[in-house]
Amino acid sequence: MASVKVTCEVVGEGIEECELSADAAYGDLLSELGLSRHEATVLVDGSPVPADATVAADTVRVLRLIRGG
Repeated sequence: MASVKVTCEVVGEGIEECELSADAAYGDLLSELGLSRHEATVLVDGSPVPADATVAADTVRVLRLIRGG
């Protein structure tokens, strides 16, 4: 199966490279980073994208909405 590589800048935490299946959604990307869609959002070109949308960007920013406990 084909895959896509995505460069993820987790704001304030660093940059990670993720490899996902070609049909992966942004929610899958968050899972790959160890985050849930309830604690973080994915930004593409500065705008949030739905967690169920298919990954269509090779570079994203991930903004944690909830941190700590």
